[in-house]
Amino acid sequence: MSLLEFRFHGRGGQGMVTAAQLLAVAAVMEGKHAQAFPEFGPERRGAPVKSYLRVSDRPIYAREPVLRPDVIVVADPTLFKFEDPLSGAKESSILVVNGAYKSPLKTYYIDATSLAVRVLGRPVVNTALVGAVIRATGVVSLDTALRALGKFFSGRLYEANAKLIELAHQETAEL
Repeated sequence: MSLLEFRFHGRGGQGMVTAAQLLAVAAVMEGKHAQAFPEFGPERRGAPVKSYLRVSDRPIYAREPVLRPDVIVVADPTLFKFEDPLSGAKESSILVVNGAYKSPLKTYYIDATSLAVRVLGRPVVNTALVGAVIRATGVVSLDTALRALGKFFSGRLYEANAKLIELAHQETAEL
């Protein structure tokens, strides 16, 4: 693996910052180098949020936002109406999207909202999208992601989110 760059698009409260951080922790647990950081607009629930993740087998020195992502993750497909999550995409970029979305990119989709409501009782889609990203990219192993999840959640919250990651990993499909 050389450098893989991810850009997460969501809305405040959907957990895209945590999703990038969780994958970064998992990557480090596997001996890789990683960095994850957010970009906020107006800081309120429901406002558009971007988060970035870089994973590499070598040290990462870049500190700027990801402009040419290898992987684009979209937590809320309504964002396509207001901004262009695909901006800067390469021909080889992969799109992981919550819900079906027709795209010129290789696209993986999961109904993360329905899964999250079923498992967590609320529409927080971050861990479902972590499972989908792992399925689409193999950036880290599912087992490592579940271990990394323990750094963010414990008890029942850990169990529910672990189940959500596993279900999303199984149910993610390529369009």
